[in-house]
Amino acid sequence: MTHSGNRRTLISAALAASLSLSFANGALAKDTVKVGFIGPLTGGVSSIGLGGRNSAELAVALRNQDPDAKYEYELEVLDDECKPNVGVQVATKLAASRDVLGAVTHYCSSVAMGAVDIYHKFNLPVIVWGAVLPDITYGNDYTEVHRINGTMINQNEAAAKFMTDQGYKTWAIIHDTTDYGKGHNEYFSKYLTENGGEILGTFGVTSDQQDFTAELTKIKQMNPEVVYFGGLTPLAVRIRQQMDKLGIEAQFQGASGLKSESYFTGLSGDLAEGTVTFLEGAPAEKLPGGEYFMAEYEKEGYGESFEAYGPFSFAAMNLLMDAIEEVGADRKKVTEYLADVQEHASITGPVTFDEHGQNTVALITPYVAQDGEWVVWSDSAYADGTRTLTGK
Repeated sequence: MTHSGNRRTLISAALAASLSLSFANGALAKDTVKVGFIGPLTGGVSSIGLGGRNSAELAVALRNQDPDAKYEYELEVLDDECKPNVGVQVATKLAASRDVLGAVTHYCSSVAMGAVDIYHKFNLPVIVWGAVLPDITYGNDYTEVHRINGTMINQNEAAAKFMTDQGYKTWAIIHDTTDYGKGHNEYFSKYLTENGGEILGTFGVTSDQQDFTAELTKIKQMNPEVVYFGGLTPLAVRIRQQMDKLGIEAQFQGASGLKSESYFTGLSGDLAEGTVTFLEGAPAEKLPGGEYFMAEYEKEGYGESFEAYGPFSFAAMNLLMDAIEEVGADRKKVTEYLADVQEHASITGPVTFDEHGQNTVALITPYVAQDGEWVVWSDSAYADGTRTLTGK
């Protein structure tokens, strides 16, 4: 049995009785159920987390305005700070709260990896909204864990082919030494080699490292055509600044963790210009329900952008609430529902979970930094030849 699209129906008299619903002031009062959101609301990648939180809140607010919804939804929001130890604490707090029926969780892969055991232990169904390390879904057999976005496998396969198709031949790789960064290094190196690219050197750096003089001096001597960075925006900003100071003129390429508005606020002048990165799915305005999502987000007047993964958070929260609407306020039944999701309509496109709980999304979109914003490659001045990447 599979579940396709939204199957909301009017509440029947029998169902109303079973849910202990009552009339108040002439209106049907609904039982309240609680759902959770976890992401990095403070720290270096907080802009992504705040965009994800806002998007999840928007999904809940819109559902609560729906007269056909069976429940009133209450959202519990927790900050994992993009730190594994903090992530374990807040995941435990959420999962141990028996009135929480499910959650939309994690942008940072290292945090998600530390939390999946907890969700399994407490039987809390979750849908990951941004973390891309494959092992989050593929490294276990936890039926409670699902992911709506793609993985770094898809990302790096597309990235390697795209960059070699541009004619680049030699790379230096810098990655942070978290599971996230090491995963990007592993998969990009694999696919780059398969596509004929040559790796001149690989350098692991800590996620809080400030000075990259030693690594970048060696890279300058190697004279690669491209510097690939596998890590998050704060580190990418520092590396790009220090590349410029040392006179390294290689093309700068990043992974999905680099695609944030804060990349532009962190860099002055033209340093961001021409940076290339890759992300699952399509930009919000090109998503099946993108215009609707963007209009509703703007209407709410949030002070932060929904950022790269906001649409995934919105879609994940809607899917979680769809499950609750269909099977009721029961963790086990919600988990079973999610296991059977096939071609479920969402603003990011149809969602189909495989046997590992992984959405089988395959579309990866290349972006380029142009005039202080991320532009889809095919829409950019670089694609039409008006501007050229470094070394081209």
